[in-house]
Amino acid sequence: MISHLFRHPFGVEAFFNHSLVLAYAAPKELLAPRLPPYLELDTFGNDLGFIAAAFVDTRNLRPRGFPTWLGRDFILAGYRIFVRYRDARGRRLRGLYILRSETNRWQMRILGNIFTSYRYRRSALVMSATSENISVSSPNGLLVEASIPNEGEDPPLPELSPFSSWKEARRYSGPLPFTFSFDSRRSEMAIVQGVREGWEPKPVTIMKASIPTLHELGFGDAKLANAFVVTRIPYSWKAAVIERLPHATPHTSAAPTAELPSEGDDD
Repeated sequence: MISHLFRHPFGVEAFFNHSLVLAYAAPKELLAPRLPPYLELDTFGNDLGFIAAAFVDTRNLRPRGFPTWLGRDFILAGYRIFVRYRDARGRRLRGLYILRSETNRWQMRILGNIFTSYRYRRSALVMSATSENISVSSPNGLLVEASIPNEGEDPPLPELSPFSSWKEARRYSGPLPFTFSFDSRRSEMAIVQGVREGWEPKPVTIMKASIPTLHELGFGDAKLANAFVVTRIPYSWKAAVIERLPHATPHTSAAPTAELPSEGDDD
């Protein structure tokens, strides 16, 4: 019974009060071995991959179709690798592979680990925002502080960013349309599609970024590539589509992003 629930059996909807996502660049040789079969690294310049640290102040999270008053408020953190996947119909999909998730409430940790494969842990996350700043922290040493520019202004890219412009960097801002989970026992891939409205990520300047989980995951030397924030938007996830594998040969190497048409790419 639990194994069926584990595979995202129903849709979910919520309201994102704030979503702050930092993308870090790392050599593909470091990231690719962390992926399960059939997922390939979404590379930039064929030598870099990206891991995102996402922090979300979410309101009224609930099963899709349930009334708002049944929803609950949570602070969520997710650590994901940008990936691509060829589905059974031959489409190339861009998305994320979740390495770890954190939440400020035990309720979300328990239910999240029953109904999803997102590996939730409990963390006393605190997130706050004004029109000029946004921050997230926890007692384990997490501290991220971002400065939000004035409307119509773009801050400089991070000093060690591989991108030449914010337009280029925006292709690697989360969340992407799909999230993937691989079940090795059943040889199945679960594909969860996100549905977003009015998604206009704004670049921000990161003033401080101490993220212990990145070090725990082995990505302590990754370089900040971009950071974006979105505020006050509805967001939902569809129930998972389950594909039985193999339907193709597992991917063994990443290909340049420019050569891969995909579903839901950002311009």
